[in-house]
Amino acid sequence: MRGGAVLSKRFLRRAAIAGISFAAITAVALWQLDRAFPPPLPAALTVSTEVQDRDGQLLRAFATPDGYWRLATNLDQVDNQFVDMLVTYEDKRFWDHQGVDVLALARAAGQFATSGHIVSGGSTLSMQLARLIEPRDSRSLGSKIKQMLRAVQIERRLSKREILERYLTLAPYGGNLEGVRAASLAYFGKEPKRLTVSEAALLVALPQLPEKRRPDRNLEVAHAARDRVLTRMVSAGLLGEREAARAALDDVSGLRRTLPALAAHAAYAMLPKAIPGQKLQLTIRKSVQEGLEQVAKDAAAKLGPRLSVAMVLADARTGDILGEVGSADFFDASRSGWIDMTKVVRSPGSTLKPFIYGLAFEQGLVAQEMLIEDSPADFSGYRPKNFDMGYQGDVSIRQALQLSLNVPAIRVLDAVGPARLMARFRQAGVMPILPVNEAPGLAIGLGGVGVTLRDLVQLYAGLANGGKAHTLHDGTEPANTERSTTTILDGQANWQITDILSGVKPPQGAAQRGIAYKTGTSYGYRDAWSVGFDGRYVLGVWVGRPDAGAVPGLSGYVSAAPILFEGFVRSSLAAVPLPSQPSGVRRPKREELPVTLTRFGAGVDGLVQATPTEPAPTIVFPPDGARVDLGTSSADASPLVLKLQGGRAPFRWLANGKPLVGIDRRRTATWQPDGAGYSTLTVVDAAGRAASVKVFVE
Repeated sequence: MRGGAVLSKRFLRRAAIAGISFAAITAVALWQLDRAFPPPLPAALTVSTEVQDRDGQLLRAFATPDGYWRLATNLDQVDNQFVDMLVTYEDKRFWDHQGVDVLALARAAGQFATSGHIVSGGSTLSMQLARLIEPRDSRSLGSKIKQMLRAVQIERRLSKREILERYLTLAPYGGNLEGVRAASLAYFGKEPKRLTVSEAALLVALPQLPEKRRPDRNLEVAHAARDRVLTRMVSAGLLGEREAARAALDDVSGLRRTLPALAAHAAYAMLPKAIPGQKLQLTIRKSVQEGLEQVAKDAAAKLGPRLSVAMVLADARTGDILGEVGSADFFDASRSGWIDMTKVVRSPGSTLKPFIYGLAFEQGLVAQEMLIEDSPADFSGYRPKNFDMGYQGDVSIRQALQLSLNVPAIRVLDAVGPARLMARFRQAGVMPILPVNEAPGLAIGLGGVGVTLRDLVQLYAGLANGGKAHTLHDGTEPANTERSTTTILDGQANWQITDILSGVKPPQGAAQRGIAYKTGTSYGYRDAWSVGFDGRYVLGVWVGRPDAGAVPGLSGYVSAAPILFEGFVRSSLAAVPLPSQPSGVRRPKREELPVTLTRFGAGVDGLVQATPTEPAPTIVFPPDGARVDLGTSSADASPLVLKLQGGRAPFRWLANGKPLVGIDRRRTATWQPDGAGYSTLTVVDAAGRAASVKVFVE
């Protein structure tokens, strides 16, 4: 007996040693095999390049080189309930197993043995990830075993969270959609962070049979698959019966949407910066961009064929571009939509006039109520004309800028100096383009220089920021681009210009926004502009043909200004009031002006000229000494028509020393006498010259 016990112990000892040795050898072999044949797990998946807005929202994505919409996904971007439903439906012991769920495999094998066909699978999410990164050639037993081994390898290398994130990035959802983010955007038009129960159930069901169940092709099949997921969630205790029943009532949309495609020009400009696995970011705000693009598209449809619209909206306090539209429709070839018109040099029309007057305010040459002459003038051979080919006579500086009169602007520019204006633009970081080998001339005040829409917005951002201009940026600039702040106008001059522009009449039907704005039309009706700002934001609009063709009837006020006001409304930005009048800055009335600021007219000696060049006023009707029968004895006596020649507008009429109502720029007026007899009629022009006639009314 003792000998048998000894032999038994020796056998057991040897068996134990052999078992341990076999296990060790097996472990070493598996370790060597694992090192020799690692799973294909790149550090970063090949995903779509994403361009995001300033807040991390997707503006535009680009398909992968193999043509898939595959958006990188992390769990923080996905609805928690969806993740719970996915794990419950696909792999309920996901958080506990090491890649292979033995219980699930045993259940699947038993069901197959009993029924003779596959009732349920035993694949874990780790095994499914193995199949996604290394597609199998067949559904053989060998392929299944390889998946299981790969799943174990994956679990050794990745955390559970990383496994889920890779699965949610690679899972197929029909067509060229891969990953839950691409599917959610395509089928529901939103990121998967806030999915409804119905939407989450559909996205859980799709990866099993993505082509058969995709809702844009097989709506009924997709609907049934979603309902099966909801039923399973009730059985698993994840959803209540009422909640699942409500979700089952939701319609399944058969629409596949395009992925976000905003800020096309800026997004393409960012592509050279793309680094695999990293997102690109612009300063643009998605809500602003969406509103501006829709405004531009709607406006172009109304304006007609071949016309395009460009817009730039910036934060004047920082220089950040919050929205930029390079064309009305990037894909519209008839409008040359691929051309970014925010960066094309064009004639700015009258949009530079505020800076002419601003420099004059800085130098103390003008005041808002100073009179300036709007009449034909010759500046050494340069003879500017107004847009409507008419003239207003004497107007105030305020009126001259608000009415965008050309001759007064050139008179002021002649006094300020075109070279000084150009130097101020360059100081503000804007480099206007002059004709080759030409020095700055007076024509730059009426658009005889080339600028871009972005240039204009940068200049006006200075007006919106108290005279301090920031270099505009949207994120596409090289990393070493200098961002500077310069003075475009001093504080008091800046407020005067802002105050004047805030009084420009909005287009008919435009929403009242409380903005200051200016319009412009280039020579030949090729470009229409409108640039405006409130206390923080500045928006510029360009309308025209990208090929610089003439468009009869195109003008800044009619074509671009309504888009400006609509753009502010649709931008979704809260209005910021314009700044109040600073202390120490005055806006005197005309009667309060010193004699040197009552009338503008810089002569060759630099002194103010008060002597008008036109003839004195003359009353041509009624003639002096005339007898006029107006039927004063009857109840319906006729008024007397008064006519004059010469003089400088505006004119004031007096009858028997009593002023008639108002001041008129026209050279005709009417007077209703209060009875028969002699009367003296007098007219006084803006220069203080008078003419009188004596008539007898009967």
